Amino acid sequence: MGNNSHKPAIRFQGFTDAWEQRKYGDVMDLLSGQDFAPSDYNDEGFGMPYMTGASCIQNGQTMEMRWTPVPKCIAEKGDVLLVCKGSGYGTLARLTQEKAHIARQFMALKCKTGLNNTFNYYLAESVVSSIKTDARGLIAGIDRSAVLRQNVVLPKVEEQQRIGAFFNNLDNLITLHQRKYEKLKTVKKSMLEKMFPRDGSNNPEIRFIGFTDPWEQHKLSEVLTSYTDPVDIPHTGYERLGIRSHAKGTFHSYVPEGHELQTAQMHKVAANKFIVNITFGWEHAVAVTDENDAGKLVSHRFPQFSLSEDLDPKFLKYIILDENFRHHLWLASPGGAGRNRVLNLTEMLQYEICIPNLSEQRQIADVLIRLDNLITLHHLKLEKLKNIKQSLLQNMFV
Repeated sequence: MGNNSHKPAIRFQGFTDAWEQRKYGDVMDLLSGQDFAPSDYNDEGFGMPYMTGASCIQNGQTMEMRWTPVPKCIAEKGDVLLVCKGSGYGTLARLTQEKAHIARQFMALKCKTGLNNTFNYYLAESVVSSIKTDARGLIAGIDRSAVLRQNVVLPKVEEQQRIGAFFNNLDNLITLHQRKYEKLKTVKKSMLEKMFPRDGSNNPEIRFIGFTDPWEQHKLSEVLTSYTDPVDIPHTGYERLGIRSHAKGTFHSYVPEGHELQTAQMHKVAANKFIVNITFGWEHAVAVTDENDAGKLVSHRFPQFSLSEDLDPKFLKYIILDENFRHHLWLASPGGAGRNRVLNLTEMLQYEICIPNLSEQRQIADVLIRLDNLITLHHLKLEKLKNIKQSLLQNMFV
């Protein structure tokens, strides 16, 4: 029987009994999967879905990938599926189809009397986490016996049902926010495609009312000029600026005394400049600086460029996201295999961009900035919900 230590930190009102410790193998049956020969399955939509591997799982739900008319290892709706081998091992999902055959990459956890299916899905997360922690990452799989011998602590079925339903609702809320977040990212991608000219055109597909003039073609060399602000390297510590690859912005790090670069000179960063890391330009390590970046220091490998009066820095942030520019940077970075490639700035500046007048630039940038802020807000909400779930899992289970 349980004791006072077998009680979670957080419980639903009305439940006071201690939870009971059991062997996991005593409260669920474990079905190991089995592969089919290629002749055993087909793609013609009859038979049963065949869960072939981790790719069949998306966001904790199962997807039908192939079909087989041959009944072998059958999991049923509500069973918890565990990817036990290969890529994605440790991934869990609840089977959403009525029945499915599972490959040997899976185990199906089938509840016996006294264990609720939904509760078991969240219980299995803790079990699998313990097994993977014990393994310390030294194995690329989960052994059947390791699952069966795990100790679990269970409340009565009524409390299991309440806990399972609660976390199921929380997962649904997380999924809803995940979809909103993904949808907003898709909207942004579409807007970037439609609000900027494509395929040599001088007019975008959609525009704000009142703007009809064609956009103008310019080489970067026509709208960017070299900018430098050299300073003696500090020997008492300083803030260094770095540039993320894939045009994902800048970051800052502190360089303590005694760890400065072995060079006599560095360069101070200014706001509203185009900046590039010439060592990783081929990885799209470019950015437009802002007030938060001003005053940070960089080496000579981070050249800066001032913008002409005809180019708004906030608009340029979206121009440089273009995949064609990324490809141009890759071509302009000669070198051998590996990461030892240096960007040729003269070649980079030959890239052509298409820009409207300043008023239209600012309206486009304003809309995209607001959309980015909305995307960030939804991402923060999503991460907060995930953190809440993780905390509750730790406090509502023993």
